[in-house]
Amino acid sequence: MKRILDFSHTNARRFLLKEESYYNFDLPKYFVFQKLLEQISQEIQEKPLSDYYGNYPDAGKTKATRPYDYENVNHRLLNNKDGKFAWRPLQLVHPAIYVSLVHKISKEENWNVIVSRMEEFRSNSKIRCLSLPIASDDELSDRATTVSNWWHSVEQGSIKLALKYQYVVHTDISDCYGSIYTHSIAWALHTREVAKNKRTDKNLIGNVIDSCIQDMSFGQTNGIPQGSVLMDFIAEIVLGYADLELSEKIHDTSIDDYEILRYRDDYRIFTNNPQDGDLILKLLTEILVDLGLKLNPQKTLASNHVITNSIKQDKLDWIKSPKKIATLQEHLLLIHDFSCKHPNSGRLSKALDKFFARIKRLKNNNRDDVLVLISILVDIMFKNPRIYPIGAAILSKFLSWINSGDEKIEILDAIISKFRLLPNIGYLEIWIQRIVLKTGHEIPFEEPICKKLNDANVSLWNSDWLNNNKLKQLITNCSIVEREILEEMDEVIEEEEVRLFDSKNIYL
Repeated sequence: MKRILDFSHTNARRFLLKEESYYNFDLPKYFVFQKLLEQISQEIQEKPLSDYYGNYPDAGKTKATRPYDYENVNHRLLNNKDGKFAWRPLQLVHPAIYVSLVHKISKEENWNVIVSRMEEFRSNSKIRCLSLPIASDDELSDRATTVSNWWHSVEQGSIKLALKYQYVVHTDISDCYGSIYTHSIAWALHTREVAKNKRTDKNLIGNVIDSCIQDMSFGQTNGIPQGSVLMDFIAEIVLGYADLELSEKIHDTSIDDYEILRYRDDYRIFTNNPQDGDLILKLLTEILVDLGLKLNPQKTLASNHVITNSIKQDKLDWIKSPKKIATLQEHLLLIHDFSCKHPNSGRLSKALDKFFARIKRLKNNNRDDVLVLISILVDIMFKNPRIYPIGAAILSKFLSWINSGDEKIEILDAIISKFRLLPNIGYLEIWIQRIVLKTGHEIPFEEPICKKLNDANVSLWNSDWLNNNKLKQLITNCSIVEREILEEMDEVIEEEEVRLFDSKNIYL
């Protein structure tokens, strides 16, 4: 794998303009954004996006329309983070703004400023950032490589540090992406003093990034969109700046025996003295508050069990659970019980991956318990939105065991009626539509991405700020639905559509 800071400016542009970087959550594979990104990139090249703005009369003068003044510029999907009340907005950034921002960041002089500054953030070897975007150099996807990197660097790295340290403090930032103050991006890249003295200077790449994010957020200065590698990278700029300030504050104390692993907004602080850990946590709190961020008290834990607390509790509990299970129903009930104890956890997704691997080759044998299996699975999905993609794949397999088309339709209607009791089910509708596609059953969906499948005129992004020019027409006319892929798809969702790893990767 190769980290983004090792790229040349041209390779950074190529990496960030990949579809896999444009959005980093699961969508059915017939949604393809690569051609759209490439066509926009070819059209705008190095021109400012303002060349494509519309205009309107105002007090006898002509003013430009700016995305800053329009709502719903990005397309937002609300997904649930904890199975209850914590909603995480995943966003498909307006492609014109996305491409324009990538072009600006990857200009050679701007890229050199960013790389140089971020290497400065990493100057203290005792504070390690392990979450910079990376590209795969083998057959794995970038996302799969990122997950593998987390396992090797964070979990395994934490266990190794148990040889040196007796105490660990875990903490993370509350609603990190939603709380980042956009002006702090310029502070991070150019120092706070320079950024405040030159806040209108568009020659500073920090100000350019700040302005672009406000453009896609109706002028808001709090929060950056979540759901793309580009925004992960921008978050790392701010969090890396916090690393640098923390390093300087610790240097002014007598603390020397410590190491900190940071993966995005998650911190693991290792010490041999619990008072040192408490002091570092206090310093970190002060730095983050100054940036408009705060630690999550519910997820802050100090412990002298370094190895045990280096592994997530859901993984430990799954390792201890029974592995030899006779029937599919017993297997799924075990997963259901686990989902109640560890809702929306990563290990739950892995457990369902293993279950899918077990059933994928089973044939239609008129199973008497298929409705029971469907009912258990749907209840797991109902309370665990994180597993919608793999849950949809398993559900499609169960439905393939039912011979009667009318019975399939009746079951699908019951499932959809149940899920419509939940708010914000656009992301789920995308995956239910994938199941329904090959059944011939017509179901009306409210999610615009679903409507896009049958109506090319449906707009995902508000482009009213663009003049009726080539760029606007390109965004309107370029299809994001690959019909050939759609036609070749089977009724049962394939493994490669929903899984990052082969089922043998049991430890990740």
